[in-house]
Amino acid sequence: MSLSTKLARMFVGAAAVAVIAGSASAAPAADARSAERIKAHVTFLADDLLQGREAGSPGFDIAAAYVASQLAQLGVKPGAAGGSYFQPVPMKGFRAADQGKLVLSHDGKATALVFGEDYVPGRDPRANATHVSAPMVFVGYGVVADGLDAYAGLDVKGKVVVALSGAPASLQTEERAYYASGRTKRQAAEARGAVGFITVNTPADQARRPFDGSVRNWQNWGMTWRDASGQPHTPGGSTPDLGTISIDGAAKLFAGAPSSFAEVVKAVEAGGAKGFVLPSTIDVTLNTETKDVESANVVGVIEGSDPKLKNDVIVLSAHLDHVGVTAPVKGDSINNGALDNASGVATTLEVARAFAEGKPPRRTLIFLLNTAEEKGLIGSDYFARNPTTTRPIVANVNLDMPVLTYDFTDVVAFGAERSTLGPAVKRAAARQGVTLSADPMPQEGLFTRSDHFRFVEQGVPSVFLMTGFANGGEEAFTSFLKEHYHKPSDDLTQPINYAAGAKFAAINYEITRELADADKTPSWNKGDFFGTLFAKKP
Repeated sequence: MSLSTKLARMFVGAAAVAVIAGSASAAPAADARSAERIKAHVTFLADDLLQGREAGSPGFDIAAAYVASQLAQLGVKPGAAGGSYFQPVPMKGFRAADQGKLVLSHDGKATALVFGEDYVPGRDPRANATHVSAPMVFVGYGVVADGLDAYAGLDVKGKVVVALSGAPASLQTEERAYYASGRTKRQAAEARGAVGFITVNTPADQARRPFDGSVRNWQNWGMTWRDASGQPHTPGGSTPDLGTISIDGAAKLFAGAPSSFAEVVKAVEAGGAKGFVLPSTIDVTLNTETKDVESANVVGVIEGSDPKLKNDVIVLSAHLDHVGVTAPVKGDSINNGALDNASGVATTLEVARAFAEGKPPRRTLIFLLNTAEEKGLIGSDYFARNPTTTRPIVANVNLDMPVLTYDFTDVVAFGAERSTLGPAVKRAAARQGVTLSADPMPQEGLFTRSDHFRFVEQGVPSVFLMTGFANGGEEAFTSFLKEHYHKPSDDLTQPINYAAGAKFAAINYEITRELADADKTPSWNKGDFFGTLFAKKP
């Protein structure tokens, strides 16, 4: 039975259950009804039944069928091929088959790095066995940008590039996130002929996200989508990820160098260090287990009402997947993903309801509940490159992981000031009594870590809202990241404020309504970094 047939059958069952449940519900006041609807969606999507909604799993398929049934009840039409709500996304799953081997050689002496203490192995979706033996070149952060060239004076052809995690703090926060991306760094190394890439954790990253977490999840499945020939889509693929090195491992990597690792980090962070050839060569053996995975994006559409503007499409996106079942934490191994991202899916469905029950939008709206965000923004990347519509996508509004454990009074609107979406976002927030704030955590690189960025890469102006740090938000957000993010405790035991969810949905509705009904098509601001970098060629 094909995935689309299986999902269709599940969809029929889910729709029947939802209709029965809806017919028995009470009818509280308008705001309370919105909060209750969001609570109902989150409660279902974060249930243990769905086993953490990992892309390609039966639990994800149940979630997809549920969401499609909700869209159908609202009157949101199927938006995929053949009158379906499901856009198949063919994927390649890959994970480390074993602990691999990383061996340093210097002055005739071999030193084997220790798995779990010094390193976790990389993964290569293109090959089950990867062997690289080459000299190493340290390139600082590995960033190539205007005024910055980590490779200046260095020859890395045929060598393994070693780069610190992160990017210079001198860069603008969203541009910093782009350059801190491992994908961006590997592509820069690939363009210069490097045969492998190693990331070294900085002390700051170790404090924010301990290496122990990487060790705990070292055999989690990664994924990418497969092209028409069945090959994995792998930007920077000829410069494979060979592994991540801990601070302890870095001390060994830099042994015999002119400066110790601690001195190098201090100098790089101060902006005064240059790269250099490391004294050791490295021999890396990786074994990667791969499998074909079938999953699907859920796509719904509300047709625009304006004879001309309906040919413009605005996409509202939220990722439906989470990280599934992992090693137990305090006896619990199911990562329910209540806030990440059942809350975003629930608020997206509430936005869909508001449009379905209200005045038709002038532009066409697509509601995209996508798969495999947690695997590297895979479902959104596939959709952005293979849209289910031939009409131009002119804007994306993304809803991902709103932390709804407090009554937020401000939001962070990533990407808003880069395009004409900015004024619409500001007005929409103001109508709900909410202000806009700057990114309070630039070190997290959030701008490149959610689905809107795959639309940005296709030249589409996009915005991603995060609940802000005012009114108790800083404590709520940082506590969530430390205690619950990508852990089994992101479940329904958290003190979720569903009224805050209703307010978050209302803001996103107001943004989308203004964009959908405006006379002018959304556009990048003149000279914007991302608008220029990803400008569509004529």
